[in-house]
Amino acid sequence: MDNRRVVVTGVGAISPLGLDVEQTWHALIAGRSGVRTITAFDPQGSSVRIAAEVPGFDGADFFGRRRARHLDRVVQLALVATKEAIESSKLDVATAPERTGVVYASGIGGIRTLEDGIRVLVNRGAEWVNPYVVPMMIPNMAAGEIAMEWQLLGYNCCTVTACSASAHAIGTAFDAIRLGRADAMVCGGSEAAVTPVGIAGFAAMKALSTRNNEPERASRPFDAARDGFVLGEAAATLVIEEREFALRRGAPVLAELVGYGATADAYHITQPHPTGDGAVRAMHAAMADAGLSPGDIDYVNAHGTSTLPNDKVETLALKRVFGASVPLVSSTKSMTGHTLGAAGALESVFSILALQNSVVPPTINLENPDPDCDLDYVANRARSAHLRYAMTNSLGFGGHNASLVFGLVAGEQDLMRPPALQ
Repeated sequence: MDNRRVVVTGVGAISPLGLDVEQTWHALIAGRSGVRTITAFDPQGSSVRIAAEVPGFDGADFFGRRRARHLDRVVQLALVATKEAIESSKLDVATAPERTGVVYASGIGGIRTLEDGIRVLVNRGAEWVNPYVVPMMIPNMAAGEIAMEWQLLGYNCCTVTACSASAHAIGTAFDAIRLGRADAMVCGGSEAAVTPVGIAGFAAMKALSTRNNEPERASRPFDAARDGFVLGEAAATLVIEEREFALRRGAPVLAELVGYGATADAYHITQPHPTGDGAVRAMHAAMADAGLSPGDIDYVNAHGTSTLPNDKVETLALKRVFGASVPLVSSTKSMTGHTLGAAGALESVFSILALQNSVVPPTINLENPDPDCDLDYVANRARSAHLRYAMTNSLGFGGHNASLVFGLVAGEQDLMRPPALQ
């Protein structure tokens, strides 16, 4: 099965920057922040009162009020992003349902439903707990609902590996096609953890920024004044297909997925290995899988969380991999916040669009670079660049590392025109 190449034919996204790919991409390359004061609950009294929420999203507008009540927000976001991805791919899912599968991720799952259930249990008693609590909160339900919505009968699973979850989902789907288990896969991730416990838990770890009075300036990867990440919510979906399968049906080919690497730090529950060893091995593995050398990579979408240890260690890891010729690097989390289990998929969409549009999204709020973070992070303004291959890194709690490499397919791109750079 070594000759089964895999291409991306559709993308979908709903994020703090917009309700679809186009809105999100325009805001991203314009350098707009999606971080605001929290609206999902009253954050007064909390040390952290900011997050990157999806603006103006009400599941009832998409699913009707009755159905929306039975879908946690994390699943609602996943279904919206997946609908866009399937429609953009022009995939007729009815033609080969047994050969079309789903790998969809969430780092936390339906935490909003779980919190609501606990409140009912404590305040009203066990007999009042919603019978939908368990099926609404379990992390695999997005994968299940996607399969049911589009009657996808093939390989189906969920990856739950914290901040690397949706990168692992894409890599697992990639392998399913290469191994001949599927011809097309719907893959990605969703997260909706802007809840009282979600915020309080990360705040208690001192992981979140407390720049409450300047929300748009709070996420500042690689900047000396960074003080933690900003929790975000989002969903992003890719449709990937075996190349010949896609070409036979005249699919729009956006990019080729060429490499995947996954490693473990085996070091600490939240901190990256101080030498960046796991990230280094993941990047090398992804390039080896793609048959590429470091000099072939033109852009790296960094994990870049805006925490003190991550940004320093990832910079070190990039230097170890690329030596004196580190490609352009940027952290789009400076605008979207950290969307946890959705981050790898969202940043894969950004990497694909960067290739398509020959433009690197910026790292905003990079005003005073940390001396330990001394690479070209495309500070504050998007930059036009000739791009052939893009890598995206995801480094999760528990020491889970994943790297993906995407490349342009000469002569087969269905180009998505970029907005004019300002």
